[in-house]
Amino acid sequence: MKPYGNQLNFEKKVSYESKKNSEKISILNIKLIHQIFDTINISLLVLIFTLFFLSFDSQRKWSNTYKILSKTRASNNNLIDYISKIEEIYISEIESLNVYRKTKPEDLIYLDKIAEKKESLFKKNLSSFIKGFSESKYQRGY
Repeated sequence: MKPYGNQLNFEKKVSYESKKNSEKISILNIKLIHQIFDTINISLLVLIFTLFFLSFDSQRKWSNTYKILSKTRASNNNLIDYISKIEEIYISEIESLNVYRKTKPEDLIYLDKIAEKKESLFKKNLSSFIKGFSESKYQRGY
């Protein structure tokens, strides 16, 4: 014991082997800590890449859904246009009912039925043949 001012300092004597054992323990502790951090880092990297690819997949699905919804909206707009045109036609028809008056039997004009002339097939062919000769369709020679 060496006096130092009013205090006494105790010198601790540590054997060489206990120093060696404590160094081994500290080296093992450091290696264990490094392995734990490496495992955590690798786990985080795997998690990040997994979430990265999942987000790409969900973005692709959303893009396809949006494209389908856009086509549906366009066809709905076309249907709305067609429906509005049909409604305009129906409304104009309903309004035109008030313009026209209903007919009565006195307003109708009856025509006599004209008798149809029946011509035989032989006469028809013969007349077209004679007509062809007169119009020079059937010529002989030069």
